[in-house]
Amino acid sequence: MTANDVADKTGTGASTGDADRAGALSTDLEVVDHLLNAMMAQVTGGVSPAAVASAWIDWGLHLASSPAKQVALTQQALSSVFNWNDYFLKAAMWWHPAPVARPEPGDHRFSARQWEFWPFNSFAQGFLLTQQWWDAATTGIPGLSRRHESQVKFMARQWLDRRAPSNFLPTNPEVLACTVAEAGENLVRGARNLIEDVQHQMRGQAPVGTEAWRVGRDIAVTPGRVVFRNHLIELIRYDPATAEVKAEPVLIVPAWIMKYYILDLSPENSLVRYLVAQGHTVFMVSWRNPTEEDRDLGMDDYRRHGVMAALDAMSSAMPERRINACGYCLGGTLLSIAAAAMARDGDGRLASVTLLAAQTDFTEAGELMVFIDDSQLAYMEHMMWVKGYLETGQMSGAFQLLRSNDLIWSRQVEQYLKGRREPASDLTAWNADQTRMPYRMHSEYLRRLFLENKLMGGRFMVDGKPVSLSDIRAPIFAVGTTRDHIAPWKSVYKINLPADAEVTFVLTSGGHNAGIVSEPGHRGRSYQVGTRQPEDRYVDPDAWAAATPRIDGSWWPEWSKWLSGKSSALPVAPPAGGPDLGPAPGSYVFQA
Repeated sequence: MTANDVADKTGTGASTGDADRAGALSTDLEVVDHLLNAMMAQVTGGVSPAAVASAWIDWGLHLASSPAKQVALTQQALSSVFNWNDYFLKAAMWWHPAPVARPEPGDHRFSARQWEFWPFNSFAQGFLLTQQWWDAATTGIPGLSRRHESQVKFMARQWLDRRAPSNFLPTNPEVLACTVAEAGENLVRGARNLIEDVQHQMRGQAPVGTEAWRVGRDIAVTPGRVVFRNHLIELIRYDPATAEVKAEPVLIVPAWIMKYYILDLSPENSLVRYLVAQGHTVFMVSWRNPTEEDRDLGMDDYRRHGVMAALDAMSSAMPERRINACGYCLGGTLLSIAAAAMARDGDGRLASVTLLAAQTDFTEAGELMVFIDDSQLAYMEHMMWVKGYLETGQMSGAFQLLRSNDLIWSRQVEQYLKGRREPASDLTAWNADQTRMPYRMHSEYLRRLFLENKLMGGRFMVDGKPVSLSDIRAPIFAVGTTRDHIAPWKSVYKINLPADAEVTFVLTSGGHNAGIVSEPGHRGRSYQVGTRQPEDRYVDPDAWAAATPRIDGSWWPEWSKWLSGKSSALPVAPPAGGPDLGPAPGSYVFQA
């Protein structure tokens, strides 16, 4: 009797076959699950209906069970109606009443003088009162989870911003004045702008005007050469432009959601060009734009084949030289993981670590957390599963929503109602040159860092063992920006909590990109800087900002001076050697 006969008689074979069929059925159903949710995502714009519904249901149930909050909101609503009616009547009689509501800091929609006249001042005041009421209605409700509170507040604000009187021709006095002065020519130009933009979007073309900025001709033009290439990165080397050079090279790891040349834009605002002019040898990671074939690349692949591969190539080209490593945004988060693993394993190649607008703690990761919870992430995974990557427009769209007044509605008013289109800048062209993210990596990044905050908790695994940021002993230079909606400066500042190393923190004016691309001579720039030794007591961010003096100018010279203090000088620049795989900016940067 054969083994199969025995299996048949005992029923084992039948059980195995049933299990196989059940497993195959389960896999088939998972595929259907992915496809159905991905199709639904096309309708909902990638927003999980379950996440939206659960947030509003949580809000509604807790509001319903809080009569005190209901009474307070009713009183505020009645007060707002009374105040607005009183304001409306007085303004109609040209009494110039005092405003009953004021816009939030940074909101300039109603700052023009035309908004001071009736009835437009009444429109603005009514909108601002409504906005204040919804802010009160979506916050401070007992029992409402913090995440759901931020979600309903964000959704209510988006709904209101879309309907602001500044967005419409009949209720925007600036647009009406422009239309009268130009006899409607502004609307004709605006219609042309709209048609142009729709055509470019439908054809998958970059925004109008960005064609004036070509990579390798106008931007990303600092002389250099590719010295290493693998499936994931090209490593570009830029030799110093001085006779006397710093012995320790600088490695820059940008985020993989951006093309590297944000740090090598035009010659006058290129951080790379600035560093080589200070005598530094700079190595830049240029990430490959992933395709469907890269769907299974994970966080550890980006660490091993990105950061570590670059360090190994540099060590091969410049043996026995320690390295000043710098990471920007997600590149900084990845660098901090790699640095912690190196410190744990006794790899002492890092002379210093610089983190530019990079978070290591994600408990207060800013408004981007509005888009990240278990429901939304599962929905996003369904979308990514179909193609194997996150589409370029999905992440950029989320970033735009964080600043919808500036990046969406105000821009549309300027371009389509006033008919004014500002010339594209180098930063605009870079922002339009977007990249994708592999399915596995993006899922791991959001789950392990944003949702579970494993890095700060000492639970992030590298090579089967957890890493701790407290193991890093190399000096740290961290930069936060005052108007960063992606990596809020107080979140970046939290590197002070686990660090057992010297930490120099810089708070600079500007946003996530413009604050970093802040070359010397840039008007209106300023920064604060302070250094904390390992034995110093912790100072909270608000107290630090209040006690630290502000310095006018760019933070770049401050960083260059700090790097020089961590470097030793060579009397003569060593001859440039090593592999030459082609000139900068390489080939990966051109991948669409």
